[in-house]
Amino acid sequence: MTAYVMAQIHSAEFGPDLAEYLERIDATLDPFDGRFLIHCGKFETLEGSWGEVGSVLIEFPDYERARAWYDSPAYQEILPLRTRNMVADGIVVEGVPAGYRAAEGAKARAGEE
Repeated sequence: MTAYVMAQIHSAEFGPDLAEYLERIDATLDPFDGRFLIHCGKFETLEGSWGEVGSVLIEFPDYERARAWYDSPAYQEILPLRTRNMVADGIVVEGVPAGYRAAEGAKARAGEE
């Protein structure tokens, strides 16, 4: 099942460290078949509050590879370049199968309770 790493970026200090992070992140994704789907594009908050800078969405073939990418030595090496210069929230989340319908999820949850 496809999985995603999502980040909501509240603030960022763009400088040499963040530039280096951005130059190096793609190479960390390649071994895990990760790819950017969203990278701080135009956005509009429809409900609630959201980060001022934007969002990032990275797709992986499955949850295990998404988690393995984040924990990989290559990504952990560049992670401080981002965390020292950015305030963000991040999660890894499993997707749903093709053709998924919300009613299926409601039925499954009702069976759990």
